[in-house]
Amino acid sequence: MNWQTAGGVTYAELGTGPAVVFVHGLLVNANLWRKIVPDVAAAGFRCITPNWPLGAHQLPMAPDADLTPAGVARLIDGFLHELDLTDVTIVANDTGGALTQILMANHPERIGRVVLTPCDAFEDFFPPPFGKLPELARLPGAIWLASRLLRFNAVRRLPNTFGWLAKRGIPDTILDSYLQPIRDSAEIRRDAKKFIANVDSSYTLAAAKALTSFEKPVLLVQAADDRIFAPRLFERLAETLPDATLVRVADSYSFIPEDQPRELTRLILDFTSGRGGPGPGR
Repeated sequence: MNWQTAGGVTYAELGTGPAVVFVHGLLVNANLWRKIVPDVAAAGFRCITPNWPLGAHQLPMAPDADLTPAGVARLIDGFLHELDLTDVTIVANDTGGALTQILMANHPERIGRVVLTPCDAFEDFFPPPFGKLPELARLPGAIWLASRLLRFNAVRRLPNTFGWLAKRGIPDTILDSYLQPIRDSAEIRRDAKKFIANVDSSYTLAAAKALTSFEKPVLLVQAADDRIFAPRLFERLAETLPDATLVRVADSYSFIPEDQPRELTRLILDFTSGRGGPGPGR
């Protein structure tokens, strides 16, 4: 998929040096990384935080854009090409981790190393309690109704919305930034529906087969108190990937960038400077 003809992607940059590109998940945007980016950039990296077309983006995609998981992975690859980025560190979370696995399997050329925080993998794309989302998204009016219901705090706190993603919750201003685009724009709702309705574990299972040949370093960061992604997913990924390191972060749900940003920042910097190729200033 051509990056520009698909509709383009808005993004922010901070810092200079080796590139670190962040990949968020469904119904969130680059604000997920707001506690991580300043310190990573200050350590000598060029941090790039796109708003991928996963329902919380500001710029609608073209009506014919391929927003299947494989299509969005191609979009990410096109973005790396558009910015002429090489030896890139990819940092991903949640649905973005599944997209990154597809990117690793099908478009590994510009990737230097990968940090996967809790995310979909293998048969769990989507995981419980989100497994029925593709079926529900196909129902007429379902995305519109969900966008309205998510205005209410009681709905936002449910296990199958945002309630089990961050241990101490997500600030209302950040949740509003995630949910306003899908509430206000029919085109954003269209994009979200196209992606959600096409999610299927066949994509992550096919990627897992190819990942046995992905020899670049990967850091797998588990959350000790994760209520969404089962520990077995990263244990299987550690067995699948030729060069994987598995670590666990205490006192965190799935959104480690929200719950334990300082520890995740430390892990990213140790990994990029120590294992995954040239560090800042080299």
